[in-house]
Amino acid sequence: MLGIGADGLIDNAPTGPEVPRDGTLLGALFESLAALSLRVYAQGLDAGVAHLRTHSGDREVDMIVERGDGRVVAVEVKLSQAVNDRDVRHVRWLAQRIGDDLLDAIILTTGAEAYRRPDGIGVVPLALLGP
Repeated sequence: MLGIGADGLIDNAPTGPEVPRDGTLLGALFESLAALSLRVYAQGLDAGVAHLRTHSGDREVDMIVERGDGRVVAVEVKLSQAVNDRDVRHVRWLAQRIGDDLLDAIILTTGAEAYRRPDGIGVVPLALLGP
């Protein structure tokens, strides 16, 4: 559909259109699929989905799902099976800032199993996400 081969998806090789962001085209497509899925599920719950970036740009959370009462779920998307401490640093920062208004924090991945990290952050394969 994009006219780009596997090399272009994974390595940003010059086999197709340029990607207007850092990372791979596959990563951008994965994050877009995650955003679409979250928006559909959130709409069914009368919740909204937004992106969070601080004014200085030093903190960013891929998606914030917000209920009508203002409480939120923070979501990071990683094109990876494994999650490390660096991957969760922004949702941990958000948790410190908003306290009990953070209902949950999850990292959406390409992995096969869902689990909770010792710090309580959920790791969920995008393939298992559902209403």
